[in-house]
Amino acid sequence: MRRTAKIISVAVLAAAAAACAPSTAGNAPSTATAKALPGPSLDANFDLEALVAAAKKEGSLLVYDSSGDIEEVAKAFTAKYGIAMEGVKSDTPQTAEKMLREHAADNVTIDAAMYEDGGVLVGQLAPQGVTQTWIPSDLKDQIPAENQNPLLALSKATVFAYNTKLSPGGCPVKNIWDLTEPEWAGKLVMQDPLGKPTVLSFFTQLDAHGNQALEQAFQAKYGKPLKTEEKSAAYEWVKRLAGNRPVLTGSDEDISGAVGAPNATDKKIGFMSISKFRNNEDKGYNQSTCEGMAPFTGFSYPKYVAIASKSKHPNAAKLYVHFIMTEEGVKHEIGEGGISGNSTVKPLVTPAGLSDWQGQLFHTDPKGLLGDLQNRQTISDFWRVNKS
Repeated sequence: MRRTAKIISVAVLAAAAAACAPSTAGNAPSTATAKALPGPSLDANFDLEALVAAAKKEGSLLVYDSSGDIEEVAKAFTAKYGIAMEGVKSDTPQTAEKMLREHAADNVTIDAAMYEDGGVLVGQLAPQGVTQTWIPSDLKDQIPAENQNPLLALSKATVFAYNTKLSPGGCPVKNIWDLTEPEWAGKLVMQDPLGKPTVLSFFTQLDAHGNQALEQAFQAKYGKPLKTEEKSAAYEWVKRLAGNRPVLTGSDEDISGAVGAPNATDKKIGFMSISKFRNNEDKGYNQSTCEGMAPFTGFSYPKYVAIASKSKHPNAAKLYVHFIMTEEGVKHEIGEGGISGNSTVKPLVTPAGLSDWQGQLFHTDPKGLLGDLQNRQTISDFWRVNKS
């Protein structure tokens, strides 16, 4: 069974690193560090066989990830190299907290991490020297420059999904503003944004470069331009969404069960990871992306790979990075849909209803990651105030 990492007690360790630890509630100070992001490192005389030999001498490897898929990656890595790798599922805020505390205590156990919260990575972990970016020299030309620092391992997506058995004619929601209407009150199931950094980043990114699309969708639905007293269309949409009694959960598995389970009788819309579409085959669920929803059917977000700067198994960590940047490694993370950070790795699966990754999704802009962190407290407070 997939297991979730234990959260270190804040009461015991707060004195050791309270000044630098990010909030496990998904919030962060509005004045995020402005330190320059350290450049990536490459080995001038890279030799994969030599790296494998050095990694085998170190003997083991521990990698944290927000997805339970890391356990399958670990099995494949161990089978290929004969190096005992353990993959641990851990929510992103808890992973950051643990890495910060281990670094401060000079007692590092996590060798590398698959990290979804780009804001904390570029605003705290990397500038503070907790993590470092290493690029495999033999793969450098296969990785677009904009994906190299931090190193993008893959892109995943969170989408609006529906039950195909209860709505055989297609998704009953056609416009993102529909979800703010009384008929959908209490019928949107999503993770609590205050504990899900990718959703908070979606909100801040919408405010940064999604307002025009939201305004156009509003005009299309209501036949008149949006008028709001809030700072932007994004904030108006978030306000209305929060006030329409969304059902908040702590996991995408709970969302998938509420929306697509075979015994479901109430039409609900789920805002969930495409990874949960595996439940269609594994559990007989009936769920699909809300294809054709205006102005988009969800959002893509980056997942980065970073090495702990004080890793006790640095060569094994590098070998893991090399592995995850190839199809052989990343296929376990994009098995239900996703895009590798390596341009030569082609998509393996098209999730139900998501046939056009580029055109159907709102995409996270990597240039806005630090802004996401800086604006996180503001959007979190705004959600709290308006949540009904």
